[in-house]
Amino acid sequence: MKKRIKITPVLLSGGSGVRLWPISRKNYPKQFLFFGSKKSLLQESLNRSGKRSLFSDPLVVCNQDHRFVVAEQSKNIGIKNRKIILEPVGRNTAPAVAVASIIAQSQSKNSYLLVTPTDHKIEKTERFYTAIKNGVNAASKGLMVTFGVMPSSPNTGYGYIKAGKKIENSSNCFSGIKFIEKPNEKAAKKILKEKNWYWNSGIFLFKTEVFLNHLKRLHPKIYKYCELAVNKSSKDLDFLRVHEQSFKKSPAISLDHAIMEQVGNFAVVPVNMGWNDVGSWDALWETSKKDRNGNVQIGDVYTSNVKNSYINSKEKLVAAVGLENIFVVATKDSVLVSSKDQAAHLKSLVNKLTSDKRTEIESHTKVYRPWGSYETLCVGDNFQAKHIIVNRNSQLSLQKHNKRSEHWVVTKGVARITKGKTTFLLRKNTSTFIPIKTIHRIKNIGKTRLHIIEIQCGKYLGEDDIVRIRDDYGRMKL
Repeated sequence: MKKRIKITPVLLSGGSGVRLWPISRKNYPKQFLFFGSKKSLLQESLNRSGKRSLFSDPLVVCNQDHRFVVAEQSKNIGIKNRKIILEPVGRNTAPAVAVASIIAQSQSKNSYLLVTPTDHKIEKTERFYTAIKNGVNAASKGLMVTFGVMPSSPNTGYGYIKAGKKIENSSNCFSGIKFIEKPNEKAAKKILKEKNWYWNSGIFLFKTEVFLNHLKRLHPKIYKYCELAVNKSSKDLDFLRVHEQSFKKSPAISLDHAIMEQVGNFAVVPVNMGWNDVGSWDALWETSKKDRNGNVQIGDVYTSNVKNSYINSKEKLVAAVGLENIFVVATKDSVLVSSKDQAAHLKSLVNKLTSDKRTEIESHTKVYRPWGSYETLCVGDNFQAKHIIVNRNSQLSLQKHNKRSEHWVVTKGVARITKGKTTFLLRKNTSTFIPIKTIHRIKNIGKTRLHIIEIQCGKYLGEDDIVRIRDDYGRMKL
C-alpha cells in the first residue's frame, strides 16, 4: 500500500444459529458461545478487529435484544472503543451493511469497510490480516472484494465464488468470474470438479462509496429506507438505535444476493486462514479434537463401543452404548439426538418447535440481563423457582407485577431491598415477601455478586408481567 489506509471493521452479530440448537438459541445465539476457547466467537471477532495499524474502531451491528450481551462481552475483554448499532428487526445482511456504510461515510467520505460475521472461527489470524492487505489494492480500484476458502466438500450451506485472472499490481488477488449463493448438492458436486472455485467466507472488503453506489443502483429502496433509519436514529445509553419504522420498510435480502451476484465485477482473495463457520454439529465435529475412536466427548459423558460421534453434555450424565455417527447434545431443558446424515434437517425441526411456541427455542434456563442473570430451577402449577444473580453495583428495575407475588431468600451477598415505601437490607439466610402489585427493587451493595432464590406464585408467571417504573438500562422505552 502506498499510503496507510485505515479500515473500519463492521461486525455482524445478528445471526440466530438455529443449526446449533439446543446450545444456540434465539436470545443467546452461537456468537456469544465458547467453542474450545476462553473467548466467545464475538469476543474473538472483536480481538481480531483490534489491530490498530490496520483498523479503526469497529462498528457492531446486532439485534436490539442482544445489546446488553454484546456490551458486556466487549467490556469483559477490555474493548471500549466500539459503536453498537441496534437493529429493531432482522432484515438480513444487505440492510445491516447499508446502515453501517451510511454511518461510516458520514464520518469519512473515503472510508473502507471490512464486513465480517461474528459467528465464525478464524484460527490463523496473521494470514487473515495478510489477505486483507492483499485485497486493499483491488478495493481502492472500486472492486468489491471477497475472501475465498478452499472447499473440502460439496457443502450446500455456503456460497461459492470462482476466481479468474490475477489482478495487475496485486498480491494473491484475482478477478471474480462467478458468484453462486448456496447451490443444491448436485451443483455443489459439479463445482468441486472444476478449478478455481472457493467457498465464500462471508467476509467482504470495499470502499464505502462503491458499495453505496451499487446499492442505489440495484436496490434503491434499501438505500432509501436505511438512510432514513440512520437519519432518524437515536442515542440510547451506549447504543445507536436506528429508526424502527423506516428500517422495517427496507427489503430483506442478503449482501450476497443483493450485490455480489449482481455487480459482475469483483475480486477474490484466496486465503487459508483456518476458517470455519461453526454452522452445524457436523462442522463442529470435524474441527474438534477427537479420541482414538473418532469421538468428540464434552462434559459428563461415558461411552462404550461408540465411534465417530459428537456427544456434549455439560449439565447431566449421558451414557451411550453401541452407536456410530451420531450427535447427542444435552442441556438442562433439552436433548438433541441425530444421526450425522440427518443433521441437515435440524432447521426444519427447529421451525416446528417454533411454530408450536416452545420456549426452549427462545432461551436457556439461564437468561442474561444487563444487571446479571436468572435461571429457572423448577416450574409447577402456579409457581416457579429461580436463581437470581446480580452483578456488583447493579440493580434491577423499580417494578411491580400484576399477577404474581414473590418470595426472596438471599443465599450470598448483601441486597438493598425496596418494598413499597420502605427500604432495608437483606443478608445471607434472610428473606422477604413481595405481594402482588407491590413496587419493589433489588440492588447489590456488597463486594461480591448477589445470589437470591426467588419463588414466584400466581396464575400467570410470564416475563411480560413486569411494569417498570424506573430502569437504569433504557428498557422502559421499548
